Amino acid sequence: MYQLKQHFIYAVSRTCLTSVDPDSEADKANLPALLVAKDSKLCCFRTVQLLKLVWGLGGTCVNVGCIPKKLMHQAALLGGALKDAQHYGWSIAHPVHHNWSVMAQAVQNYVKSLNWGHRVQLQDKKVKYFNMKGSFSDPHTVCGLAKGGKETILTAEKIVIATGGRPKYPTHIAGALEYGITSDDLFWLKDSPGKTLVVGASYVSLECAGFLTGVGLDTTVIMRSIPLRGFDQQMASLVTEHMESYGTKFLKKCVPTKVEKLESSRLQVTWRNTELDTEGTDSFDTVMWAVGRVPDTETLNLEAVGVKTNSETGKIIVDANEATSVPHIYAIGDITEGRPELTPTAIAAGKLLARRLFGHSSELMDYNNVPTTVFTPLEYGCVGLSEEKAMECYGSDNVEVFHAYYKPLEFTVAERDSAQCYIKMVCLRERDQRILGLHFIGPNAGEVIQGFALGIKCGATYPQLMKTIGIHPTCAEEITKLHITKRSGLDATVTGC
Repeated sequence: MYQLKQHFIYAVSRTCLTSVDPDSEADKANLPALLVAKDSKLCCFRTVQLLKLVWGLGGTCVNVGCIPKKLMHQAALLGGALKDAQHYGWSIAHPVHHNWSVMAQAVQNYVKSLNWGHRVQLQDKKVKYFNMKGSFSDPHTVCGLAKGGKETILTAEKIVIATGGRPKYPTHIAGALEYGITSDDLFWLKDSPGKTLVVGASYVSLECAGFLTGVGLDTTVIMRSIPLRGFDQQMASLVTEHMESYGTKFLKKCVPTKVEKLESSRLQVTWRNTELDTEGTDSFDTVMWAVGRVPDTETLNLEAVGVKTNSETGKIIVDANEATSVPHIYAIGDITEGRPELTPTAIAAGKLLARRLFGHSSELMDYNNVPTTVFTPLEYGCVGLSEEKAMECYGSDNVEVFHAYYKPLEFTVAERDSAQCYIKMVCLRERDQRILGLHFIGPNAGEVIQGFALGIKCGATYPQLMKTIGIHPTCAEEITKLHITKRSGLDATVTGC
């Protein structure tokens, strides 16, 4: 048994425990230098780290989230670019064929390079790293268990939990666990998933279905209710409309009831249409569940040490200081109740928490006006309130919505359909017309929204934005030209260049 007593421990990514001694001269020399543990989203100082991993260092974002997702999305976009290229004079050999194995190997190699980079960073920061599974044995003690059975005991004055989330399996559906996969598995498949059924209406579902369609696979999304719950629903509808025109099939108002394996090794899925009360069936090579995520805290023994969780979601209840119901135990990231499940917010929360604990800071994390992007074939980026939420908060009479349908210049020569390229700015109607939310569907939505997010975070108003000179010719400049309101009923289609 290895025993270590320190002043600070945190649990990250699967189950990782880290300790730091802020009284040591070496650790003081590092303040406020931070080590950012991705996905665990905690910034720390000189530490001992205990981590039980299935994949490499870096957590969900690096291994089975943002990074492989964006790279596979890029692979799909390149397929579209090859088609466009012919309109610009390039001769492309036909038929164009995508090789999943080549893409997967390249993506996985890059992910492994990031894993190695994180390991090097730990070494550079003199962080002792243990690959173990941890759980609380008392409010100040965490026990780590290695694969071979060796125990490591860590005690500390303060503890931070940052174990992240995992995809949820609908175990009430026959065959779901036996024959289905999740996005965690999809990114590490060596061979093509073939004809795929994606179950769910979340951004994970739509992003995966989008790039699967984009690389030429027969892809169907089955969704019980509305797409992209929590996002602006007009924008969500435009996203799915474009996906349908792009080739993704949708089974709406449907729920799968069972999955069976056929003699051919294909998977037969039966579903029920809840609106028509009818039944349908089809066979697929792969069934991927994207029906939500759950906090990875089940084995941490939280109840025994008094850490309160939401009984429905399982998420840890924290205050503005990221403190749990046990004052010296903190939690950040996807496991916390009411926080955005986004890597950048958790990283920022971790940095601020570390500075409060060791850097004499009092700054709290501001979770308002956090920008994000859904990387569907036609990307959707947003920051601030949806139109529905703005109406709910301020009343329809006090909200003005400026909007425009536009055509990216790049789409013109290639004769691409731009019917769903749309911008919406939600503002207060009062004199200064403060911007409450900005929504953009189109190419490079994340790059477009990132810059405008600063202005909205700083309280930008509609008149201020209209004084901003656009960069011509770009999609982003269309935001600086918004002048048609929904209230006016006028045609919002942009004409001219």
